Parts: sequence; C-alpha cells; structure tokens
Amino acid sequence: MAEKTRLLFIDLLRGWALLIMIEVHVFNAFMIPSLRETHWFSVLNFINGLVAPSFLFISGFAFIISTQNKHDELFKFGSLFWKKVMRIGLIFFLGYSLHLPFFSLAKIIREVTPQLWTSFYNVDILQNIGAGLLFILLARVFIKSNKVFFYFILISCAVFIFVSPFIWEHDFAQYFPLPIACYFNSVYGSFFPLFPWIGFLLAGAVCSILYLNAREINNEKNFIIQVAALGLILLAAGHFYLSPLFPKTYTATRPHPMFFFQRLGYVLLFLSLCWYFITKFGTKGTLVIDVGRESLLIYYLHLQIIYRKFLNGKSFDSIVGATYGVWECLIYTLMLIILMIIVAKIWGGFKRKYKKGARYVTVSVISIAIILFLLIQNY
Repeated sequence: MAEKTRLLFIDLLRGWALLIMIEVHVFNAFMIPSLRETHWFSVLNFINGLVAPSFLFISGFAFIISTQNKHDELFKFGSLFWKKVMRIGLIFFLGYSLHLPFFSLAKIIREVTPQLWTSFYNVDILQNIGAGLLFILLARVFIKSNKVFFYFILISCAVFIFVSPFIWEHDFAQYFPLPIACYFNSVYGSFFPLFPWIGFLLAGAVCSILYLNAREINNEKNFIIQVAALGLILLAAGHFYLSPLFPKTYTATRPHPMFFFQRLGYVLLFLSLCWYFITKFGTKGTLVIDVGRESLLIYYLHLQIIYRKFLNGKSFDSIVGATYGVWECLIYTLMLIILMIIVAKIWGGFKRKYKKGARYVTVSVISIAIILFLLIQNY
C-alpha cells in the first residue's frame, strides 16, 4: 500500500490537468469573444496553455511506471504487450471518434465534405498520446538494454524538439496521405502534431526512468528537489528569453524550442509540488486523484457533454454560443467539474470492486456505440 501511495502524485497531477482542461474547454466554447482582449485573460490563457504539456508529460511518465520490471513480458509479446496495444488502440479510437462530424455513417457518406475530412484527420491530444505511447512501446520491445533504451528516448525527445521548426516549414501531404501528414505539423489544422508536442510525452518517459533509478537507491527526495530546481531554471530562462529584451527575429520561430523548455519547466515544478503534497498530506482531500485515475473517461465524457450534437441535432456549445460572461462560465465549469468527480468516483469504485465486470461494461458501451453509428441514418 505504501508503495502505491508514493506514486499517487502522478494521478494528482493528471487530475489537476484534467480539471483545468475542463475550464479551458468551457471558456473556449461559451465565453464572449470580447473578453479575450482583457489583460486577465492573457494570464489565464497562459495557464491554460500548460494543461496539454502536463497531460502529455504525465502520460509518458505513467507508461514507464506501468511497465516497470515487466520488460521480459514485453520482449516475448506476452499479455502485458497486448494489453498495452489494446489500450493504445482505444486511445486512437476515442481520439478520432471525437472528430466525427456526425454520429451516423450514412450521414457522413451523404454529407461529408473535404473540409470535414481534413478536420477528422487532425491530430489532437489523444492521437498524440496514442502515437507517443506506441513509439515508446515499440522501442521498449526492440531495445532490450535499459541503458540504450534510456538514451534512445532522450535523443528522440531532443530530435522532436529541435527539428520541429524545420518540420513546420513543409507540407507533408506532398509526400504522405493526408491522415499521416497531419501528424507532422499544423499545416492542416492539427492542434497537437507530433512535432514538437510528443517531446513532452518523451520527456515524461525520461523523467520517469530517472525517478525509478533514484527511488531504487533511496534518493527519491533529492531527485524531486533537483527536478523542482531544474523546473524553476527552465521556466525562468523561458520567460527571460521570450521577453521583449530579445529581438523578435530570435523569438518568432515556430515552434520555438524555448517555448517547449519554458512549459516543461512549469510541468517539472508541478510534478514536484504534487509529490510534496502527497508526501506531506497523503490522500486527504484529494478527490482530484480519482479524476486522474479515470483520465481517459473524464477527458472523453466532458468533451461529449460540451460538443456532441445530442439535443435535437444541436450541442451545448451551439445552443449557448459564445454568450456567457466570466461568472456564468465559472458556474458551468464548477458544475461540470463536480459531475466529472462524481463519475470518476463511481466508475473508479466499480472498477476496483468488479474488475472483470468493468471490462464487460466498457466493451458493451463501445460496441453499442459502434452499432448505433452504423445503423442511425440521420443524426
């Protein structure tokens, strides 16, 4: 039990990232556009911009933890390997299902346009996570040496960061089918292409490996202190470099490597603070952990509530429109957060008590959704 408790800081950080992500999506969907010009929104927007890096980082961190001391099973393509493959497949499936223009195959065939297909192919956070975890899984399967594996992930992370500005200058649809080209950059509207965003996930994997090594020699506390110090250095350096002190010719590069390191600095600091909180206070008052444990469900569900067209062909965001002020957005955010916490608590408890039953429920829900998607003619 103590061993598991020491790793609750991972779920705590992921839970907070998800709750702030709910706020991001509510404000983006419902807030009056003119409020985006205010000073306070620029601050909020920066804070909101730390959510995706945190979510990606912790996904890579947690994946390494989940395969700790189980390398032989991966090398032999055992049950753990196929369990991970199925999980990654589910992430891809849910990611693309969120981009479906209509919940009806027949309607898609009748009414879909090239623009809607492009939107469907766009790479969002789930597709990025799926691709990143698949990359790490395959690397772990084919690289048996722990040392070589670590340096491969570290070098890969650096490549994705520093090559990204050059990758963003090209239209990869000239070389690959559009669904693949969307993974490289934002030319066709991808919010989270692999360059540079997968770098956060790989950085999480690197940090996780170092964390496990430090824990093995009882150096966990010193390691977390070093992580916090590095985080402060990176975020301070990022703010300094991206400030008006430097000419825009230096800072205008997109995506700038310093953009990455500045946000990575914040993520490392958040990780350290979550570790400290769990170490100091345990699980008292941390309902957020339940959200972190059920991250995939909460991420998918809150987006469905906001954007899915289930109210007579309309979604909440299309009904409300961008008409809410700050207090209305805050109230709606709070209501959605409370609902997601309740869902996470109930579903998490059910999974722990009826593990096999939870699998049946998951498979049944997905199967029913697919059948409805195939049968419904107009939705």
